[in-house]
Amino acid sequence: MAPQNEPDELSDPVLADVSLALFHLRRVWFKPDLMRRIRAQTADGPGGRPLQISNLMVVQAVAALTAFCAEQRPEGEVTVGAVADRLEIDPSTASRLVGHAIDAGLISRRPSPLDARRANLGLTEAGERVKRVAERFRRAYLDELMDGWTPAERAEFARLLTRFAETAARYPTEADRVDRIFAAAEVSAD
Repeated sequence: MAPQNEPDELSDPVLADVSLALFHLRRVWFKPDLMRRIRAQTADGPGGRPLQISNLMVVQAVAALTAFCAEQRPEGEVTVGAVADRLEIDPSTASRLVGHAIDAGLISRRPSPLDARRANLGLTEAGERVKRVAERFRRAYLDELMDGWTPAERAEFARLLTRFAETAARYPTEADRVDRIFAAAEVSAD
């Protein structure tokens, strides 16, 4: 029996289809092929360390924050705290990931002219190259996946997916929801 205030997953087959599609999409999107192709088109970092997905995440975050500052807040800086907020991770994890990206030669760290306690982050030439390669790969992959779609279908998909993603960002999954799922599963097993 489903707990009160929880939807019965079998009551709406459309939601079940969406859930399954998102599960498959996550598996496909995070296959190692992306990193393999990026590594093939870019040089390894210092000491021959291969690029990691976390390096790419930091590169993308720094690039997006840099673009935002250029457009919206010229006085703004790209800091480790801003990267943590962008990636939705705690600052200590962001600091470690930024450090790895710096070690890989993808991110530069300069003293902040506004606050000596902070560092201002930016992309290096290698970081810019990795960003371009990743974007080119993603766009080519999406183009391949949407081959045969009309421009109207692509636009409608983009509109709906953007709407879905924005709503998901506003209403993140509650941490206790997983605990409730397991508790409900135990009750129904009895």
